[in-house]
Amino acid sequence: MFKLVSVIFFIIMASGCHGDWWETMQLYQIYPRSFLDSDGDGIGDLKGIPERLSYFDDIGVNAVWLSPIFVSPMKDFGYDISDFYKIAEEYGTIDDLKRILTEAKKLDIKILLDFVPNHSSDQCEWFQKSIRKEPGFENFYVWHPGRENPAGGRRLPPSNWVSVFRNSAWTWHPVRQEYYLHQFLPEQPDLNYRDPNVVAEMKNVLRFWLSVGVDGFRVDAIPHLVEVDVDATGNYPDEPLSGATDDENDYSYLEHIHTREREETFSMVYDWRKTLDDYASETQTSSKVLLMEAMSDVDIVMQYYGNATHEGAHFPFNFLLAFLNKEAKANKLKQSIDEWFSKIPEGRVTNWVAGNHDQPRLATRYGPERSDGVVMMAMLLPGVSVTYQGEEIGMENFYLSYEDTQDPQACKDGPDMYNITSRDPARTPFQWNTTKNSGFSDADKTWLPVADNYLTLNLDSQLKAPASAYKMYEALAQLRRTEAIQNGSFQIEALNDDVLVFTRTSGFETYVVVINTDKDNLTVNLRSKFPNLDNDLIISTTSVKSPKIPGFVVSANNLELVGYEALVLRSIS
Repeated sequence: MFKLVSVIFFIIMASGCHGDWWETMQLYQIYPRSFLDSDGDGIGDLKGIPERLSYFDDIGVNAVWLSPIFVSPMKDFGYDISDFYKIAEEYGTIDDLKRILTEAKKLDIKILLDFVPNHSSDQCEWFQKSIRKEPGFENFYVWHPGRENPAGGRRLPPSNWVSVFRNSAWTWHPVRQEYYLHQFLPEQPDLNYRDPNVVAEMKNVLRFWLSVGVDGFRVDAIPHLVEVDVDATGNYPDEPLSGATDDENDYSYLEHIHTREREETFSMVYDWRKTLDDYASETQTSSKVLLMEAMSDVDIVMQYYGNATHEGAHFPFNFLLAFLNKEAKANKLKQSIDEWFSKIPEGRVTNWVAGNHDQPRLATRYGPERSDGVVMMAMLLPGVSVTYQGEEIGMENFYLSYEDTQDPQACKDGPDMYNITSRDPARTPFQWNTTKNSGFSDADKTWLPVADNYLTLNLDSQLKAPASAYKMYEALAQLRRTEAIQNGSFQIEALNDDVLVFTRTSGFETYVVVINTDKDNLTVNLRSKFPNLDNDLIISTTSVKSPKIPGFVVSANNLELVGYEALVLRSIS
C-alpha cells in the first residue's frame, strides 16, 4: 500500500546540460497539414503555428520539426517536391516561416525542416530540363535506355528493381525515350548523386534554408539515396529474390542489395554534416543538426553516426519502440532498448521514437492503456525524446472510408486493401477542443476528417481534467529538466515477463520508472534487481488510470501494481 508523507516535493532543476543544445532535446514533430488551419480551407498551415508555440513551451519542447512545407503537386503530400526553395501556397509563405522562427527564438525553441534529398517531383524544373537533356541537367536523374527486348518493340526496364510503393522502379519516358528510376511513386524520380551537379545543388538547398534561420534538418528516406552504378557493359544488375513473397510487384519480393545503404550514401551524409558544421562556424551560430530517417537493421543504422574520420548525422532516428506493439512484454521492450545501447558508437547520443506520420499511432499500436508506459520510456530514457503530434494527448488512429482516404499508397491498393497500407489514420487533424472540427478548422470539409472521438479526447478537456494524458506528459517534461534525467546514470531490468524497470541517478537523486505490461494486478520487489534503492519511494508521476497519488510513499520491497500501471518513483534521501 502507500501513505502520504509530510514533505513537499520540489522538482530540482538541472544546473544545465553538459553538452550541446540538441543532446537532450525534447523534439516534437508537427505535421503542418493537420496541425491548425488559419484560413478556413481545411488544410493546416504555417500561420497557425506561431500562436501555438507557447503550448510547446508549456510542455517542455525545445525543438520542433516541420514535415514538408515546400511546393509540391502533393502526390505524396509534400514528399514530392517541385521547388526546393519555395513554400507551398496552401501552407503560406517564407515570411510565415520567418515569423515562426522569430517567435520560436523568443521561447528558445529550435525549428527544423524536412529535407527530402532522394527524389523530386516529376513537375520539378530540374526533371523537366533533364528530360530535354539541357546542359548541366543531362544526368541529374537516373536514366537508362533499357535492356534490349528479344521480342522487339520498346526496350525492357533496365533491371528487376521494385518500388517501395509497388511495381517496377523504372518508368519509360516517351519524350526522352529512356527509363528513369523512382524508388517511390513514378511521380518521384530519383536524383542522381553520381552527378556532381546534384551534389552541389542539394548542398545549396541546405545552405539556403539555414540562411533563412532554421536550426537543422530531418532527412527523409536516406537509405535509398544512391544505387549501384552500371557495370562494364552499361547495365544495372538485378537484385536477388528474398523468398518473403511470391508477389513480384511487392517491395519485399527482392533483397535490396543494389538500391539501399550504398557506401556513397554514408559519404554523402558526412558531406552534409560538414556543410552544416561549416555554416554554423562561418556564421558563429549554434549547432545546426542533421537527423536521419533510416528504417534499417540497427547495425546499418549506426553507420549514419559517422566513423573514426568523419562526423555523420547528429543521430539517426531510433525506431525500435515504433516497430513494437501491444504484444511486446517487458523482456521484449528491454531487448529493444539494450540493442540500441549495445551498438551505439561511443560518445554518441541516443534517441527514442514511439511513432510518426508513417506509423499507426502509439495509442493504437500499443493500446491506450499501455501507451502511458511507452511515453514514459520515450521521455525518461537517456538522450533525445521525440514526440509525434498528438501523442501527448493520447490521440488514436481513426478509421477512414476509401472515399475519404488521401494516402496515394493506399489509394493505389483499392477499396479492398487500402486500410492495410493507409497512413491517413495517423495523420488526422489535431484535436484541440470540442468546437467544430475540434478547433482545427472552420471549414465545412477538412482534408482528412477529424476523428469522431474528439468530443471526449481533446487538449482542452485534458487541461481541465484532474488526470489526463496531457497532465502526465507535462509532468514528465518537468522531470526531463532534472539533473538525473538530463545527465544521470541508467540501469534497466525486466523483473519478470510483465514488469520493466529502469532507474536514472545523479548524486543522491534517483528516479525509478516501473511499467506493468500486463492486464493483471501483481506485486513486485524492486530491490530484487536494484538492491541499492531505498525501501520507501515517493510517487512522482503516474499513468492516467493509476489509483496512486503523487506525493504518497510506496514500498520498494512490496510494490503493488494494477494492470497496465506505469509509475515514476523518486528516492526520498
